[in-house]
Amino acid sequence: MKVEAAYNAWSATYDSDQNRTRDLDERVTRLELGDLCWKAVLEVGCGTGKNTKLLAEISEQVRCLDFSAGMIEKAKQRVTSANVAFEIADITKRWPVDDGKFQLITCNLVLEHVPDLEFVFGEAARVLTRDGRLFISELHPFRQYQGTQARFEVGDRMTNIPAFLHHISDFLKAAEICELELLKLQEWWHHEDEGKPPRLISFMFRK
Repeated sequence: MKVEAAYNAWSATYDSDQNRTRDLDERVTRLELGDLCWKAVLEVGCGTGKNTKLLAEISEQVRCLDFSAGMIEKAKQRVTSANVAFEIADITKRWPVDDGKFQLITCNLVLEHVPDLEFVFGEAARVLTRDGRLFISELHPFRQYQGTQARFEVGDRMTNIPAFLHHISDFLKAAEICELELLKLQEWWHHEDEGKPPRLISFMFRK
């Protein structure tokens, strides 16, 4: 099943399914961004809006992109703040936003489905303001080495969503090529992950 179709199908149960990765990502995003304040934020891959509400609280304006119509419909039901706008868009193509417009870009649990990191980092560099930030939270490649990837179950059928393996060095190389400076790198575990590799990795880059 293609990525877009898979997320459209998953949107119906995404928020109610047991999902430690989703829950940890929400906690990490609040820990890393909750005390900050921005004028304009671009959320790349908003999904069902699990982080959008926080972004609306810490920003004057939030623009949310996602290629799944099903996910965006759920996000619109969850987040009705007047300062939030949703748009269907394919982030593997030129983003439908102007140059130098956003102080912060967030990208959560998206890049495992993107083959070309350099393109995404290049678009982020294009639309960020000077001294703007790019926050990324992704499934840790150590988990991917063990065969973990985004998947969901409907009835007795398990659907694995197509994914690409990106090593930590791939993120850093793409950022360097696009002239984004690494400010912070952290690894994260869910409280039930004792004795296991980190579940998530997060980065903060600066233009």
